[in-house]
Amino acid sequence: MLIGEVARRSGVSARMLRHYESLGLVRPTGRTEGGYREYSGEDVRRVFHIESLRSLGLSLREVGSALDDPGFAPAELVGDLVRRTRERIAAETALLTRLRRIGAAEPAGWEDVLQAAALLRALGSKSAGTRQRAALASVAEEPVPVEALVEAALSETDPNVAGALRWALARSGDGGPALLAEGLGAPVAEVRKRAVRALAGIPGDGATALLRNALTDSDTAVRGCAALALGARGVADAVPALVDMVVEEVNDADAADALGALAGDPASADRIATGLAGRLADGGTGPSARRRLAQALADVPGAVAARALADLSHDEDRAVALTATYILKLRAAR
Repeated sequence: MLIGEVARRSGVSARMLRHYESLGLVRPTGRTEGGYREYSGEDVRRVFHIESLRSLGLSLREVGSALDDPGFAPAELVGDLVRRTRERIAAETALLTRLRRIGAAEPAGWEDVLQAAALLRALGSKSAGTRQRAALASVAEEPVPVEALVEAALSETDPNVAGALRWALARSGDGGPALLAEGLGAPVAEVRKRAVRALAGIPGDGATALLRNALTDSDTAVRGCAALALGARGVADAVPALVDMVVEEVNDADAADALGALAGDPASADRIATGLAGRLADGGTGPSARRRLAQALADVPGAVAARALADLSHDEDRAVALTATYILKLRAAR
């Protein structure tokens, strides 16, 4: 079979067949009287084998080893091909994401495209300083698509950069909460906590509703972040979680401050006092927890809080009793 016929049957150009021959991958077994290459059936089968292996991503050098090396281990090469393919897919996916984000910014010209590309690249930099400057620039200069800011905020580990990203998100428009809602469903608790912190800086009912949902999160730190954020917004639904934080000594000082602020609303004051007093009635509450509860009651007005403090002033633990007595004197002097 001459080279032209092989090319038609295999789909491999005559030029590529000559290249294969120069590399020693497949050599025609004969020549015609006129000196033309003549391929045997076995030669043609080898051409098809070469193309099959190339379709898996093997280089021509790897193809030669696969076909000619008796000790060739296909499992190792296939594993390497899987790894390389995954890396290529990840790179292509990252490129596709970047292109979509640049398109979402609706650039008016190449200058806008270049600026958006530079900011997106900076957000993914290994340098924390570069990422922080990019987050700040996303507000001061050409805006970055909000989904890029959300992705960066959910993955950021540097506290300074994270703060800059949350600041940028709070000024990015209305799209942030819906995208951060996906972060609240992440399997990793740290990601969910970052989503809550980002939502805490975004005003509006949408963010508040999502923070309420986070109060039922399985992770204590996530619930605590949500409770503090809701307490700052004056949402009384956070009271039970804030009381738990006081008892469990998880950001208890911040939780007590939030309860004190919420207690400024008369409708919430009795609910807070009842919640704190209820934990005091729990026989399993130790002295240190009772002392923290007494301190939390200091800024809660009303008769319920006063009765709870009076009971604590007779506590069997001297430190608890002295704390409650001191708080009662301060309340009486107001």
